[in-house]
Amino acid sequence: MINSRRMTTRAAWLSAILVTTSVVAVPAAQAQAPAEINAALQAAYGKYKTLQAGKNADYIPALAKVDPNLFGIVLVTADGTVYSVGDVTTEVSIQSISKVFTMAQVMGEQGPDVIANTIGVDATGMRFNSIIAIEGVKATAGAGAPEMNPLVNPGAITATSMVKGATSNEVWARIIGIENDMAGRQLTVLQDVYQSESDTNQRNQAIGALMLAYGYIKSNWQQAVDLYTRQCSIGVNAKDLATMAATLAFGGRNPVTGKVVLDAKIVPGVLAVMATAGLYDDSGKWLFRTGLPAKSGVGGGIIAVSPGKFGIAVISPPLDDAGNSVRAQNAIADISKALGGNPLAAKPRS
Repeated sequence: MINSRRMTTRAAWLSAILVTTSVVAVPAAQAQAPAEINAALQAAYGKYKTLQAGKNADYIPALAKVDPNLFGIVLVTADGTVYSVGDVTTEVSIQSISKVFTMAQVMGEQGPDVIANTIGVDATGMRFNSIIAIEGVKATAGAGAPEMNPLVNPGAITATSMVKGATSNEVWARIIGIENDMAGRQLTVLQDVYQSESDTNQRNQAIGALMLAYGYIKSNWQQAVDLYTRQCSIGVNAKDLATMAATLAFGGRNPVTGKVVLDAKIVPGVLAVMATAGLYDDSGKWLFRTGLPAKSGVGGGIIAVSPGKFGIAVISPPLDDAGNSVRAQNAIADISKALGGNPLAAKPRS
């Protein structure tokens, strides 16, 4: 049972709102016409294609080498129709977007409340790899829900440690399995990125050890960090990411393949955590701007979900100071506004 403090968090509040829209497609009479969707994508692509702002992540050497001009937009609707513009086939590493699906895997295995009851679902208000945030959790232990969530590194590494499996290979099979089902195809790890991250992830190793010391990871923190690093190195293109977003938009059913990937009852909670913590420490600004549950990755991708309407993804590697793709944020915001995607925008009664 989640205590009263947990139930008053922003994530719980948003979950209550999103539950009414995440499991059903928008009625046909309200769906946008294909021409309208294509026009919105083309307009955003044309507007931001030449935008020169931000820079590639360089703390992982392999990410600094990715073409900064890569720019692709994909939107997927309830019937599985894929709308696209730009480069939608080139793969980048999924990075932190993978955290969403590991969280969903754990919730599917252990129940929709398991994340809230163990890791927490509140935004930390700090950088995604903050060790101070872990210390803050320890200092307030016993005072209610931890100020942590599975979309920042400490919570994400812990979530990876919670995926069921007797061996590393069994755990990995579950992690890559849900990623494959969400994308609708077999994905692979970008080995150059995995090696580059493994060589430079000393901070995450420290976080893993600290999470073990504080009882969040129960055993073998080294395995959790390694599998977390591997999941962040999975290669995806814009179509993959948009299909993943659309699977969340339609209650866990992949609209492209027709496969039910997630139990519909866990989807509102997943979307709520995305809404409150999906764009690192700029999550509040994003939610204010768009109302869309979203998740970014430092590989340059962003997925966003308009529950019951569409899933959308953009890949563009140059990031702002918070670690979020500059072109992707602008393109998604414009497209969602054009298509009425904000789930928090209620029409006034006539």
